[in-house]
Amino acid sequence: MKKIIALAAAALLILPAVAKDKDKKKEDSKDSLIFTTIIEHPVTSIKNQNSSGTCWAYSSLAFLESEAIKKHPEMKDDLDLCESFLISKTYVDRADKHVRTHGDASFSQGGSFEDALYCMEHYGLIPEGIMPYPITEYGDSLFNFKTLFPPMEAYLKSIAPSDAKKILHKGWKPAVQAMLDGYFGKCPTEFEYKGKKYTPQSFVKEYLTLDPNDYVSLTSYTHHPFYSTFALEIQDNWRWATSYNLPMEELMRVMYESVKNGWTFAWGADVSEEGFSRLNGKNKSVAMVPATLSKGKEVGSDQAHWTGEKGGKEEVVVSANAEKTITQEMRQEAYDNWETTDDHGMQIYGIAKDQYGKEYFMMKNSWGESGPFKGFWYVSQPYAAYKTMNIVINKNAVPADIRKKLGF
Repeated sequence: MKKIIALAAAALLILPAVAKDKDKKKEDSKDSLIFTTIIEHPVTSIKNQNSSGTCWAYSSLAFLESEAIKKHPEMKDDLDLCESFLISKTYVDRADKHVRTHGDASFSQGGSFEDALYCMEHYGLIPEGIMPYPITEYGDSLFNFKTLFPPMEAYLKSIAPSDAKKILHKGWKPAVQAMLDGYFGKCPTEFEYKGKKYTPQSFVKEYLTLDPNDYVSLTSYTHHPFYSTFALEIQDNWRWATSYNLPMEELMRVMYESVKNGWTFAWGADVSEEGFSRLNGKNKSVAMVPATLSKGKEVGSDQAHWTGEKGGKEEVVVSANAEKTITQEMRQEAYDNWETTDDHGMQIYGIAKDQYGKEYFMMKNSWGESGPFKGFWYVSQPYAAYKTMNIVINKNAVPADIRKKLGF
């Protein structure tokens, strides 16, 4: 009898704990989002830019890979374009612009989608494996520019000091190229791929069959007339490439309808917002526009720098369904006040909905297979409307009536 009484007492102690645990699980799942894919298009494997500011290279090449796969579905399983080639060619060009503008055009790790289009047109592209990366002689399989970039920055500063009357060293460009060659290996002028010889230019034309003239950049800001073109006033647009300017509603229509009709696009956006993967600590790899904001410290890798996940950044506690209604005026004010900045390049490749019926863009990132979706993310349409800097897309994906307004 004593044993029965003891067991009953123990059960009474356990029951509240079990009930509390169930309540906690119920509370934890209350605002957790569950996604169902509506439509998605083929993308290549997730890559990791690691400790480098080269999202522009990874995202633009991911987009071009999908463009090639759209034409050649058999390429899906093994197509992988080489970031090292694109980055090396781009940094030499950027160094040249920096020197020609007496240092006024910034020299930094960042870049734009235009860099990939320019490289494709003027230098070509190559597949991964032709240059030493991703397996270097030091055994590091991921980019880490902590030793690559500071020496180049210091060297260029010495070549084009602000008070110089002329360039102090005429042979500076080969020295910059040598620094890049020492890290990435030399860019090939000819290579063999799948039993056939190519140059970087012929690889684009004959194997990928891509045409750089097929692509346009679109944006939406009111300080320039709609349906005109202008160069986005951001530091990484150092090539001064122009974008077509659309009203926000039409830009969003292009984004949504293009994906629904079989296309992907390169997506440049601000990812420093609190709603970018910090909702309740549950909805990681989700971008939304919450009503509650918090402050915090950003340290670490490129991923940690923007999301604060390794920097102890305070979480935003809001309902998963609560988002602001975005207006054209909100977009403009955020851009004018430097609240919307040119942070990150990604690829949009699909549309999904959550358990409440709200739709999201499906996004491919370049931060490795991290998060609950192994490197893939979900971006709410309010977030895209608010924080899209620009997109690069095949002009044939743009609805016909909008193409007519833009004149292409």
